[in-house]
Amino acid sequence: MNTSLILIIITTALVNNVVLSQFLGICSFLGVSKQIKTSLSLGVAVIFVITLSSGVASLLYDFLLVPLHLEYLETIVFILVIAALVQIVEMFLKKTSPAIYNALGIYLPLITTNCAVLGVALTNVQDGYNFIQSVTAGFGTAIGYTISIVLLAGIRERIDEASVPLPFRGAPVVLLSAALMSIAFMGFAGLSL
Repeated sequence: MNTSLILIIITTALVNNVVLSQFLGICSFLGVSKQIKTSLSLGVAVIFVITLSSGVASLLYDFLLVPLHLEYLETIVFILVIAALVQIVEMFLKKTSPAIYNALGIYLPLITTNCAVLGVALTNVQDGYNFIQSVTAGFGTAIGYTISIVLLAGIRERIDEASVPLPFRGAPVVLLSAALMSIAFMGFAGLSL
């Protein structure tokens, strides 16, 4: 694998983590992260959607929007691509794993409007990435999202078993945990070149 592609993965997954550094995708990050299994399932769905949407968005931008001088339509086109991919994931999960489909609930269709998914496609265009770089950045970003949500789910499962002071129970301890995770991920900033 090319060194620059490895750097893109490390940068997007850890250094510029979409949730903990860029603060995109927070609603599903906080809403679904109650159990590791559910969080991992959503993470896999997000990996699929972000990776594919990054590639498709790159191709559409480079071979349709730019040649026709329709760059101003990029946001609308990218949202349509993302919505179509989410529908495919939703239908697949509904048929193959109804338990996971039900556990994800409203958060699965909300991947369509998850700002992290759209943010990756727009960032790839802004950074001038080609197709391979876009797919790599999408994959790295989705891995970073999955790492974040699974880590928070693990912390929340431990918190549920702990004796937490009354004022910190519920949302306060979750938000405090997420903030501490964000601070911890700032340590990866030294990895960027």
